[in-house]
Amino acid sequence: MALQSYEAIYIDGKVNWLSEVPFIKKAKVIVTILEQADGPPTSLKHKPSARIAGKGRILGDIMSPAAPVEEWNCAK
Repeated sequence: MALQSYEAIYIDGKVNWLSEVPFIKKAKVIVTILEQADGPPTSLKHKPSARIAGKGRILGDIMSPAAPVEEWNCAK
């Protein structure tokens, strides 16, 4: 059994997911209260700044790993 984390905001008995919605039918959850909010959030999705629009560039191959598999240390 693996633990997974998802961000959500709880408002009036309902959970509003901030990112992806977990694909589950039933789960045991642990709730951590970070702060008391007075009302619903102004935006549930984070938006990047308009100042960075169109300034990103892809350099090289984005599909292949940067290092050969033999150099990975995660399985050792």
